[in-house]
Amino acid sequence: MPVFRLAPALADAFPDTLIALVTATGLRGREPWPRTAAALEDLEQQLAAGTWRPADETDPRIESWHTAYRSFGTNPRRVRPSVDALGRRLAKKGTLPRINPAVDSYNLVSVRHGLPAGAFDLDRVTGDVDIRPADGTESFTPLGEPDTVENPEPGEIVYADTTGVLTRHWNHRDAHRTRVTEDSTRVTFVLETLRATRDGALLKAAADELQGLLAPHAEGTTVHHLGPARPRAAV
Repeated sequence: MPVFRLAPALADAFPDTLIALVTATGLRGREPWPRTAAALEDLEQQLAAGTWRPADETDPRIESWHTAYRSFGTNPRRVRPSVDALGRRLAKKGTLPRINPAVDSYNLVSVRHGLPAGAFDLDRVTGDVDIRPADGTESFTPLGEPDTVENPEPGEIVYADTTGVLTRHWNHRDAHRTRVTEDSTRVTFVLETLRATRDGALLKAAADELQGLLAPHAEGTTVHHLGPARPRAAV
């Protein structure tokens, strides 16, 4: 049962941070997920009809991440927050990628609510997970590039376990090692906001929606929240 921890330096720099951790156990990723499939099609139809559009960088939900990225030395227009990149892809192509039901579920919730999302296969996580500034010595292997090794820049915000970095630039890209596949059975999904005072209710609604999509295909689900007032949670 890994513990997720919010580092004091991060809590001080981003005091309105709120992170939802939605954990599913006994996940069944190889069966049909009709609710997720239908919700994806509905969102894409809304986009096609012009009744809904994903948040872009002019939206305060995205702009706050651009500001955060710049604060730790990342250019957010070259290296975009995940929700920004996903929303731009959806707006351009009209559809979201179909990866597997679990990943499709968090992508759907992410773009619908304008909140970054990610996920970690807990059977591939070693030790606890810290959300903290990198020191520059850690290693990271990007999703889909198992033969590539990168070193985050010092001060860049990362998720890291005892083996290495699980995300770069806070939520730009996940690691290959802890990727979620159809065979992942213990997964923690992450949803994030930097403006809990304004968007805390939105984050909690998104976590509830994601839990609702996961629950029919899991033995159990839980939701925990991390923030400066509660900087650790065992999932």
